[in-house]
Amino acid sequence: MEMFLDFVQGNVQYAPYAFFILLLLAGFNLPISEDLMLLSSALIAIKNPHLKVELFMGVFLGAYLSDLICYAFVGRFLGEKMFKIKFFANMVSEDRLKKISSFYSRYGVFTLIIGRFIPFGVRNALFITAGLGKMNALRFALSDLLACTISCSFFFWLYFTYGESVIDIVKKGNLILFTLFAAAIAGWFVHKRVSDRKSKGLENTPL
Repeated sequence: MEMFLDFVQGNVQYAPYAFFILLLLAGFNLPISEDLMLLSSALIAIKNPHLKVELFMGVFLGAYLSDLICYAFVGRFLGEKMFKIKFFANMVSEDRLKKISSFYSRYGVFTLIIGRFIPFGVRNALFITAGLGKMNALRFALSDLLACTISCSFFFWLYFTYGESVIDIVKKGNLILFTLFAAAIAGWFVHKRVSDRKSKGLENTPL
């Protein structure tokens, strides 16, 4: 990754294309940080304001198309087969997908919009879950377009406006969001299991 950052800093005219291509690869679940791409593109834009629009469009389009690849290729095309492929199975656990799927079924698009702000593998897990659950393709594309526009615009603006001074704040915010999201999913999962057990208990109760 350091070699890539050195390249884009030394060849800023190619930076928008480089960010775009690298983020596309993230759609295949490669460990490429969207947050790092947004930060790097914004910092380059500070020094090269004439490229601000191109840099933003590079990361935005790369991030959005990456989401669609993750949803369509990994989620819908590979589906359950992904757990038999070590490369994918090691990155997104089946247990995490089941928990997110339960949360997804209740809160739908809201989960996608909130989850778009959360790193640590949550984003891709959401997109894969949507694909596995055969979420309507147009609905996913439009919902994610909204979510991606909000998150990419916010973080690019934040880094472009305040630079590296907000990195620690963003990291702490991401950690808080991740903790709250994980707690909400775990809580919903436990609630669902308890409800299912109660339902089975009532069904087995003799009249």
